[in-house]
Amino acid sequence: MQRPGYKSENPKLALTHAIASQSVEIYLDDDDEVTCDVAFIGDGVLNCIKDQKALDNYQFNSTESHVKMGLLCDLNILVCKEDLENYGLSESDIVMNAEEMGGDMDVKVVPYEEITKMMEEMKHLLFF
Repeated sequence: MQRPGYKSENPKLALTHAIASQSVEIYLDDDDEVTCDVAFIGDGVLNCIKDQKALDNYQFNSTESHVKMGLLCDLNILVCKEDLENYGLSESDIVMNAEEMGGDMDVKVVPYEEITKMMEEMKHLLFF
């Protein structure tokens, strides 16, 4: 995702697609597998900021809660290190896990090069 999430449903829609992809395995043939990676790049890294007040300010769930739901579904969630730094943000400013909800997956802050490599290896790609 490359755009900020405030007053936009694109990031939540992308995360909903990713979360739903985790349930398609019941429809697959033997030896087929679906894996889903989500990467936040550019302005999209702003979707991962902690303590969003979307419910208070806009009366709908935050992208932060969707990121946590993705982690609970064992999605591989990547955040571009260089873009975080461009905004003066660090790992302490963004959602890194969903431990309070019982999750054991962590967001991975990685160089853009690693995100590019992941995208090159994908057979199917949705870009929001």
